[in-house]
Amino acid sequence: MKDIPYKIYLEENELPECWYDLRADMKNKPAPLLNSKTHEPMTREELSKVFCDELIEQELNETKAFIKIPKEIRDFYKMYRPSPLVRAYCLEEKLKTPAKIYYKFEGNNTSGSHKLNSAIAQAYYAKKQGLKGVTTETGAGQWGTALSMACSYFGLDCRVYMVKLSFEQKPFRREVMRTYGASVTPSPSPDTNVGRQILTAHPGTTGSLGCAISEAVEAATSMDGYRYVLGSTLNHVLLHQSIIGLETKAALDKYDVTPDVIIGCAGGGSNLGGLIAPFMREKIRGEKDYKIVAVEPASCPSLTRGKFAYDYCDTGMICPLAKMYTLGSNFIPSPNHAGGLRYHGMNPILSQLRADGLLEAVSVEQTSVFAAAEEFARVEGILPAPESSHAIRAAIDEAVKCRETGEEKTIVFGLTGTGYFDMFAYEKFHDGKMTDFIPTDAEIAEAQKLLPTV
Repeated sequence: MKDIPYKIYLEENELPECWYDLRADMKNKPAPLLNSKTHEPMTREELSKVFCDELIEQELNETKAFIKIPKEIRDFYKMYRPSPLVRAYCLEEKLKTPAKIYYKFEGNNTSGSHKLNSAIAQAYYAKKQGLKGVTTETGAGQWGTALSMACSYFGLDCRVYMVKLSFEQKPFRREVMRTYGASVTPSPSPDTNVGRQILTAHPGTTGSLGCAISEAVEAATSMDGYRYVLGSTLNHVLLHQSIIGLETKAALDKYDVTPDVIIGCAGGGSNLGGLIAPFMREKIRGEKDYKIVAVEPASCPSLTRGKFAYDYCDTGMICPLAKMYTLGSNFIPSPNHAGGLRYHGMNPILSQLRADGLLEAVSVEQTSVFAAAEEFARVEGILPAPESSHAIRAAIDEAVKCRETGEEKTIVFGLTGTGYFDMFAYEKFHDGKMTDFIPTDAEIAEAQKLLPTV
């Protein structure tokens, strides 16, 4: 094995030329999206009322493994990609572990996260189609920030429905979006029919990604020249995010490093799916074996406590049905500080991999997550986002196990973004005012009563 530098960089000419679609290699394909009224598979015509045409083709693809990245998108990527793969030497020393720890850092762009990888692609296809603008939802604000940047680059109008809790807790993230020309509305809002319905049913609610999705879809379908785009959950988003995993694997291969454990935080699934894609390909094909772990908040445990069933993708029940691990579209998560992970369901690809036993899942409480974030920040010099810190928590736990057993495992995790807009959450943690909320079985069962019969 070659000597490993602190940071492994790929050259610009090593930037992947294609995205990779994991479905092409899956033995059990994820179930199709269904029309919520007829329960028949969604057609291109039905999807075209909501999504951009080229994104529909990517969403429905199941056979083509590699999709060429358009030159315009690849040129944009070159502003901040390839992103570094970092050996966490200082964290290893702090933990006194024989494990080797690496993290793929996606926070080295103005949006502060991996979300820009898909935002620029979706904005490009919207512009290519001749649209006026797009609507979307955002939780913690990372996706909304990334999309506002991408829309500004291509001269598109951008309308963001931001989960109300994050809208109030993260005013600076909101102002970055507005700086790039986006309009930002706290969700649920009185501006849409579905928003008014949710506010009536749940007075005083702090919102959820499911609520914001409903509003954004309604807004897009009620305006000419607009389509809805989203930053996670659907399969074409995981396709764009495969750039993360492809770069990670190329960097590891460059230094003859083979990981034993690959860890990613999981909300809707975009970061996790992108990171693990090429490694899962080898696992499915029987070429190599990896332990692949999804980490989610204990307050919103779709993969660990949800049902694998068809469900609405949104709280307002106006979107198609997806077969996924779900807590029920009516589930409103507690107001934890990892806003990007407060979604009731999980991407269909990752859900199928979980059902097939190819993907493990754990849930962690937010106080332990912030303790891990602080420990990481003090030795590695990066203040991580709350979402990313779920992966840090699991990576530290895995490394401690290695210390106890003496195993020399290689651990890779995704550091999806920075936490400089999350200081309200860090303040709550430092002041001892942060609490852990875990829903009861009865609360989850109540939310799952509305699961459609398919």
